[in-house]
Amino acid sequence: MTTDESPKPTDHAPKHWTVRGFANPYLLLAVAALFWSGNHIVGRAMGGHVPPLSVSTIRWLFPVAVLWAFAHRQIRHDWPTIRAHWKVMLWLGLTGGALFTALQYVGLQYTAALNVSVMNSLVPVLIVATGALLFRDRVSRRQIGGIALSSLGVLVIITHGQVETLRNLGFNWGDLIILFNMLVFSIYAACLRMLPRLNPLSFLFVLAVISSVSTLPFAVWEAMSGHTLTLDWLTVASIAYVSVFPSLVAFAAWNRGVELIGANRSGPFLHLVPICTALVGGVVLGEHLAAFHVAGFVLIIAGVWLASKRAKARD
Repeated sequence: MTTDESPKPTDHAPKHWTVRGFANPYLLLAVAALFWSGNHIVGRAMGGHVPPLSVSTIRWLFPVAVLWAFAHRQIRHDWPTIRAHWKVMLWLGLTGGALFTALQYVGLQYTAALNVSVMNSLVPVLIVATGALLFRDRVSRRQIGGIALSSLGVLVIITHGQVETLRNLGFNWGDLIILFNMLVFSIYAACLRMLPRLNPLSFLFVLAVISSVSTLPFAVWEAMSGHTLTLDWLTVASIAYVSVFPSLVAFAAWNRGVELIGANRSGPFLHLVPICTALVGGVVLGEHLAAFHVAGFVLIIAGVWLASKRAKARD
């Protein structure tokens, strides 16, 4: 095995990021994991109450309005680049925005949190496999070890430290949707290297536009089928959260983190999602932190640290 997975993203990194925190990929990727874990909690809470395709569309309309209001000059400045690379923009918008968001909420209508956690642990592996198949990335032994270690931590948490739990897993259409969605996100993460030199806010705006426009016809069909939004506190709070944090903040943080250290080294940070879900769920739902949570957390952190380190030449 050889040194690393892909051309160094920092060789073409935009220099528009002036906030110090946006230069720390590990902090950015951890923030993205935190807000995406909250998205799982909210997604389960609103399952069967808020139509999934409608919330997918609204989730991206808010970033469109906010980004245009605050970054329209930069977006206009980057428009020639966006137009010249419209095929790449469309591909990333459909995979990372429209499909990933819609399928996530649809799948959460039918499957259990335990099953989602199991399949979410496959994402770092799928990112490595996708990068190897599409771009001939080279994978180091250190990355493989880190992925295996953090995957073990995830399994410790979702099985409560009981191996017998894995034998009782059952799969349904929701599981298959989520599994396919994990592959979609892995393709998006691996293909982020195709992004041209572009201000991150401009890219996020285009991603949001493509996502909202692509899901709008399906949201209209959903509403015409009788699945309409009910304006209550659960609906308003859910849409407010998913529109700001998992969409606007998390995607900006994730895209920048991948830009700085690459998709393969970023993938293991997704193992932080289940541990963040356990911690946040404990606060929101009043659940107690158990010994298996602590053991899994230690394994996940160790695995993420190991896989995110750049491999030595002899590895």
